[in-house]
Amino acid sequence: MISMAAFMEGLYITILGVSVVFGVLIILSIAMYAIGKLEVSLVEREEKPIPAEEVKAEKGIEEKPKLEPRKVAVITAAVLAYTAEKAAQLRPLPFKRKPSDAWRLYGLHSQMEEVENFNYEMGEW
Repeated sequence: MISMAAFMEGLYITILGVSVVFGVLIILSIAMYAIGKLEVSLVEREEKPIPAEEVKAEKGIEEKPKLEPRKVAVITAAVLAYTAEKAAQLRPLPFKRKPSDAWRLYGLHSQMEEVENFNYEMGEW
């Protein structure tokens, strides 16, 4: 039977262990929260990038003319037609049938025999 002193000592050790674990978890969560806030403040402190239009104007770079919507539509239709044609040419691959269960059953049977032989040698049969 357990004495009251041993029971109280175990209870104190349990309470101490649980409080240490939760204390460490609280410290880790506070550290992670502080690191997140520090990262956000550092990112906000960085200089904001200059818009691309101002950079192009300073360097004298001219923009290339954009594609007309009609050309984009024709190119897209051509690509889709090509991929649809390729997909139609694909044929399904044949699959092999599942091999028979004879080898699996033989393996299970031999394992059961080994266990039975072991038990017989130990004198349990």
